[in-house]
Amino acid sequence: MIDLKVNLLQVLKSLPEIVKLVAVSKTHPVEDILELYDAGQRVFGENRVQEFIEKYPKLPTDIEWHFIGHLQTNKVKQIVPLVHTIHSVDSFKLLKEIDKEAAKVQRCISCLFEFHIADEDSKFGLNLNSASEFLSSPEYFALKNVQIIGVMGMATFTDDHNQVRIEFRKLRSIFDSLRQAFFVSDKRFKEISMGMTLDYPIAIEEGSTMVRIGSAIFGERTSIR
Repeated sequence: MIDLKVNLLQVLKSLPEIVKLVAVSKTHPVEDILELYDAGQRVFGENRVQEFIEKYPKLPTDIEWHFIGHLQTNKVKQIVPLVHTIHSVDSFKLLKEIDKEAAKVQRCISCLFEFHIADEDSKFGLNLNSASEFLSSPEYFALKNVQIIGVMGMATFTDDHNQVRIEFRKLRSIFDSLRQAFFVSDKRFKEISMGMTLDYPIAIEEGSTMVRIGSAIFGERTSIR
């Protein structure tokens, strides 16, 4: 029998105070999320739009929801009224769609640029040159309902810890470059979302401010009850 509260406490004890825990609740039932909510956890991450919008009305309204999965532009309008932060902005078409839908509901959505740092073609993400080009463009300055607060990336799924470290270090370098070039006076640009259950200790050593942890808290993925 999994003790979710014990698992949560163990993970929290392993995190520096400056690192935010996003408890990744995808595929896990509302009852489990409520158990962790009752233990004090307020930040949860989902990666499937349909699953997220089904769970949302069944849970407390003060949960800070983070969308961490690949997001299609035609699904943006479904989550913008509900979500606090979107980690997976991997195109400027997507960012503009988020801005458009957020304007309709008079919200400003916190967003992270997702960068491709892994040695895996299946991963999504931007590169530094394309991000810099967009951040210099009039199109970017016209956006009023999104706030870029940092970067996100996923390392290669491998047992080679040195490779994982190099990839996380690359994301930190991208963050530093963008901050110096475009956000030097914007204190809101401060987040580096990297690290999951298997690699978050390395991510923290390399400067992560936000970790996305699921199975270390919830156990292995299940079907929603």
